[in-house]
Amino acid sequence: MGFPVRYLAGILALLVLLAVVARWRSVEPASTRPFPWPIRYVSGYERGPSISAAAAVLMEASTGTVLYARNEHQPRPPASTTKIMTALLALERGHLEQKISVSHRAARIGGSSIWLRPGEVLTLEELLQGLLLESGNDAAVAIAEGLAGSVPAFVALMNQRARELGAWNTCFANPHGLPERGRLHYSTAFDLALMTRRALEIPRFRELVRSRTAELSADEQGWSRHLRNTNRLLWYFLGADGVKTGTTRAAGQCLVASATRDGWRLIAVVLRSANRWRDAAALLDYGFQNFVPVLLGRWEDEVARVPVAHGAAPDVGLAPVRDAVVVVRPAEVERLETRLELPACLAAPLLPGEVVGRLRVYLDGYELTSFPLTVRTPVCRRFLP
Repeated sequence: MGFPVRYLAGILALLVLLAVVARWRSVEPASTRPFPWPIRYVSGYERGPSISAAAAVLMEASTGTVLYARNEHQPRPPASTTKIMTALLALERGHLEQKISVSHRAARIGGSSIWLRPGEVLTLEELLQGLLLESGNDAAVAIAEGLAGSVPAFVALMNQRARELGAWNTCFANPHGLPERGRLHYSTAFDLALMTRRALEIPRFRELVRSRTAELSADEQGWSRHLRNTNRLLWYFLGADGVKTGTTRAAGQCLVASATRDGWRLIAVVLRSANRWRDAAALLDYGFQNFVPVLLGRWEDEVARVPVAHGAAPDVGLAPVRDAVVVVRPAEVERLETRLELPACLAAPLLPGEVVGRLRVYLDGYELTSFPLTVRTPVCRRFLP
């Protein structure tokens, strides 16, 4: 007698239900999910220069170390600092030579503008210049429509990318930052620093946000545009190289600023500031004067060797997965200690990039951070005759 089909169907349905329940139970609330990379706050991060901003953060770009923070996770209107994500998404998904035709919707958007006309065709690179230097809202809409087909589709991609970067307290409603009745549009100083940190990894973004001026090529009617960056720090602050201003009545004066000195970069975010230039400059100066980056090992440098069993080579070298850098106060440098956490032996075969150990960093006996150690070169298995 065969197994009844109805019983089999019932068992399959039960298994599917159990799988769905298990999956649902395994999903953590958004607020408790870990960031894609560890973010370290220095001790005493709440102490720093006197600033007027309602919310602020000072972050070291390469490590994400938070050097100062005030209300950094408080959701607030970000105004045109929204365009950092617009540019990031455009550079990740588009190509600079792509031609984009300006729609009537883009041309008639309010607020700051580079005076685009319906039917005008520009490259993505030209629109990005108008977006990041002159803060053109019309450029933001043109980019969104040109890359995603519509503003809502592009905004969905913006919010998805924000989640991927760990910006859990951000919700975008548009690509430009103007307030919209009945729609939530907010971010935080911390989230804006995370998004800026990723954007600054892109060479063209770095070039655009540090440009003081630009000239768009003339169109068919001979009309050219001279662009001037709205970020005043580029003209007078030592090392200033970005990033984006933002101003609306709801948001107040906002600024995401970056500066590089002696090869390391800081990101300062100030929201609803009485004087964003002074606040951002004070934070950046504070960071450069009170902290130093310490390089403990480059990503390509071998820091240890581990024996390999049954391998074509007797041992293999290990290196950090990225540059092992910590940011501390100058007086703390001599109190840093590193410890290697390694297996006694590895078994072949081994592929480059396999994580097999950790480099742990301690300050006064307390662990600050750790860096994964990976296999540098492949090791084949040795077969005996």
